[in-house]
Amino acid sequence: MSADEIRGTTHGTAPVPLSVLDLVTVGAGSTATDALRTSVALSRLTESRGFHRYWVAEHHSMPGVASSSPAVILAHLAAHTDRIRLGSGGVMLPNHAPLVIAEQFGTLEAMAPGRIDLGLGRAPGTDGATAAALRRTDTLNEGADDFPQQLAELLRFLDDDFPDGHPYRRIHAIPGPVQGTAPGGVQSAHRPPVWLLGSSGFSARLAGMLGLPFAFAHHFSAQNTIPALDLYRQTFRPSAVLDEPYALIGVSALATDDEREARRQTRAMALNMLRLRTGRPGLFPDPEEAERHEFSTLEEDFVGSWTANVVHGTADEVRTGLDDLRKRTGADELMITSHAHRGELRLRSYELIADAYGLPTA
Repeated sequence: MSADEIRGTTHGTAPVPLSVLDLVTVGAGSTATDALRTSVALSRLTESRGFHRYWVAEHHSMPGVASSSPAVILAHLAAHTDRIRLGSGGVMLPNHAPLVIAEQFGTLEAMAPGRIDLGLGRAPGTDGATAAALRRTDTLNEGADDFPQQLAELLRFLDDDFPDGHPYRRIHAIPGPVQGTAPGGVQSAHRPPVWLLGSSGFSARLAGMLGLPFAFAHHFSAQNTIPALDLYRQTFRPSAVLDEPYALIGVSALATDDEREARRQTRAMALNMLRLRTGRPGLFPDPEEAERHEFSTLEEDFVGSWTANVVHGTADEVRTGLDDLRKRTGADELMITSHAHRGELRLRSYELIADAYGLPTA
């Protein structure tokens, strides 16, 4: 694969390529159908404005997040877009058999050749009980501990290169490279670039050692961002995929026409996260609900620390915040996730950010 599939192109005055992370947010009073329609509209908008890639994150058992099946959503988005890269941010590999993921993303690659990314994480993307139901096991640490082995198996399936004597040598992920070697086969051997995702040092080190691109979840683990990126760069070994490190960071950012509205929406976002962190996930609350909520002192501390890591305000304020964050981290790409109760506010946020950087309009 070409490194150009990994490295994006900057547009306008943006310091690095800009991309999108979509959690398919479901707000109170709306449906999953509404959220998925917003995702289609958002993928088309950001494609037209020059955003580089559009990723969907795997989450489970969260009423306010309708992205439990990234591969299904990506297939839908592929049918409504033409150029923007589409991918998982990420698929939580321990929840799945590697062969299944190879088949799903081989299918996506066949649907949208040269546009698919496979981002992989080792966390469950949910609580322990749900992870046990997904994995059909009560040994939840097993999946995370075995992540390097699962990754190696997945890469073998994607490349169809298990060695002779391996028990999986005669098993092939379809669609996949084996179709090009069969009599009369013309299937391309190309497969999606693999990214490792993380919120700590484990995947940063592994991505560096394997020479893979790395995506860090700054939007919910900001205190670990710089240490993890430093570790990735220090341990990086050139590979057939990359000759030098390439790291993006996920950034929570919300731009609005009115600065006050940005503060209101961000406080609602903090209430949503507070409920999630305390085991009470629900639909994404509206700002009025957040204003009515009586926060305890500890909850106010959480809200303050959470909102401090959300780049929010007017378009100019968000642009300045993103520029500062990029300088502090040295990130090669910014992947923006905009949360708001209503889909039109999310769309408007990306539009304002694109305008602030002078991104193309078609």
